[in-house]
Amino acid sequence: MALGERIGRGRRHQKKTKQVDRSDLFDDEFLRQLELLQVVARRLIRGRQRAERKTKKVGSGLEFADHREYSPGDDIRAVDWGVYARLGQTLVRLFEEDEDLPLRVVVDVSDSMLTKDGQKLIYAQKIAAALAYVGLAGLDRVGLTAFSSTIHETLPAIRGKGRIFRVFEFLKNTKIGGPTSIAAGCKRVAAQASQPGVTVVLSDFYDLEGAFDGLNMLRFRKHEVVAIQVLDPIEANPIDTGLRGDVTLVDVEGDGANSRDVTLSAALLKAYAEAHERFCTQLENKCRSRGMPFFRASIDEPFEDLVLRIFRLGGVLR
Repeated sequence: MALGERIGRGRRHQKKTKQVDRSDLFDDEFLRQLELLQVVARRLIRGRQRAERKTKKVGSGLEFADHREYSPGDDIRAVDWGVYARLGQTLVRLFEEDEDLPLRVVVDVSDSMLTKDGQKLIYAQKIAAALAYVGLAGLDRVGLTAFSSTIHETLPAIRGKGRIFRVFEFLKNTKIGGPTSIAAGCKRVAAQASQPGVTVVLSDFYDLEGAFDGLNMLRFRKHEVVAIQVLDPIEANPIDTGLRGDVTLVDVEGDGANSRDVTLSAALLKAYAEAHERFCTQLENKCRSRGMPFFRASIDEPFEDLVLRIFRLGGVLR
């Protein structure tokens, strides 16, 4: 069995389920939490104006970027007469345009996110809603995507704090289930994006072959990628579960045929925990080496604490 299948997907006689109750996910209390979170988050980025994230698009903004040679038809007001007086060269001044970049929140809804009554999925969707709320309150354009190997649903970019209820409806009603496919999901996000922006990917990343490739593909397409790995502590380290003896491990993303009988011991569980940690550390190191902020998110950590930690370290709103 591949390492990616052993990490997080194996359960003793765990039956695959695609039923997760999200009806009360975003109640009045959750909205109050978001309002408080937005106030605190904005204090962390106080003094920075909307649209501070800049494209590298050259246009008619205020910040000087470069020169190029004058061509017939260019606006004569853009000619750098100082350079002409000194060097006799007719050059046009170019400036960087300030343009707000969209915030995209991409949520993995595959079967590996649905274990334990969907606790990882629920946690990821709360983070997605919180990031979207703070972005909308700051007049950013915010879009969402839900994906697995069989699902790809998108909420096009919206703007305005009042649109948060569209975000809630999208997250509550999106389809869920199917195997994990980070590379395929990120490829479709990149193909759909008419303008690169800040793209936050929420997943357990239990896709050993494609997890980093998918994130790196977004980076290659000029997205500012932020990876948030949502983990269940029991999946990361099952030593204290008391699970011992002869068990059958079943891949929750398989068809039931992919299973293995094993004898669990303390030594084997320790080896599993170490393998899981190596997997997560390798993914984190690969992301950080390419300038992609990476956050581990335990479902035991209050979601609002995680969101504030993200804003303190930067990488989403600036």
